[in-house]
Amino acid sequence: MRAGWSYVGRRALFALITVFIAISLNFVLFRLAPGDRTSALRCQGCTQEFKQQLRADFGLDKSKPEQYVIYLNQTLHGDFGRSFVTEQPVTSELWQPIKNTLPMILLGTIISIMLGVTTGVIAAWRRNTLADKGTVWGGILFYSLPTQWLALMLILYLAGPLNLPTSDIADPYLAYNNAGAWAEFVDRLKHMILPAATIGLVLFGEYTLIVRSSMLEALGEDYILTARAKGLSDWEIITKHALRNSMLPIVTLVFLSLGFIFGGTILIESVFNYPGIGLQIYESVGNRDYPMLQGAFLLLTVVIILMNFLADLLYFKLDPRVTE
Repeated sequence: MRAGWSYVGRRALFALITVFIAISLNFVLFRLAPGDRTSALRCQGCTQEFKQQLRADFGLDKSKPEQYVIYLNQTLHGDFGRSFVTEQPVTSELWQPIKNTLPMILLGTIISIMLGVTTGVIAAWRRNTLADKGTVWGGILFYSLPTQWLALMLILYLAGPLNLPTSDIADPYLAYNNAGAWAEFVDRLKHMILPAATIGLVLFGEYTLIVRSSMLEALGEDYILTARAKGLSDWEIITKHALRNSMLPIVTLVFLSLGFIFGGTILIESVFNYPGIGLQIYESVGNRDYPMLQGAFLLLTVVIILMNFLADLLYFKLDPRVTE
């Protein structure tokens, strides 16, 4: 028991240190970049005096160490500052894009898990056959494809035949027609199918390889021979014995993937003009909106660290041997 709490404490301390390093790097990466918010301004009234006043209002006229202390103090109090573009609190500005991204990510994750588990089981059960090679190489192929290219291919070849929208998150006319909650739900689902399918197709290869490896190890165990001797069908052997005992690395991979998926939607949302956290980051880069970028990247970093921490705890819970 003591060894278990010691393991949890070490992982928690490591996560906190990582978060602090991420906070510091988050400041350095943006504040030390050439130019600032005012250098991107192009307007008739944007005189040097106006830009200087704007830099003072944003605190950009202070030295970098002073800006870092202010930034660190605000971050520790949960204040990510105000957007340079909208002049609204970053926290409130990020909340709606996050709510838009989460359902799309969850749908994409479900697609990748379903495809990956199915192809992984087929590959393991039909080892060294054409089915095995086809599923494995297919997963690797999709995993290696550029995300934005795959998104464009789905738009070109699937959006038309399936009558699926290729941009935005909802049909604006539904709000004026009082179509009802169900119609709005279906419309939202249609808008997120292609972005979610892009995530699912890119990532299912990971699950294919993990499931195949775990299944092959499980199929070589003695209890599988016992199940065969009892006369169980292939389906029962796979679902009740082999797959169930192969779930540990699969569940761990789900937590690890969720963090990186959350930060990997920038290109996908940019292609589909999907108003999520990825598109918000893409637009903030062009506007040199430092507070928005710092808040968004810090959020993504914390999500990845948190998911890794939860994966460690889950692994410890499911397999206490990690503390030995």
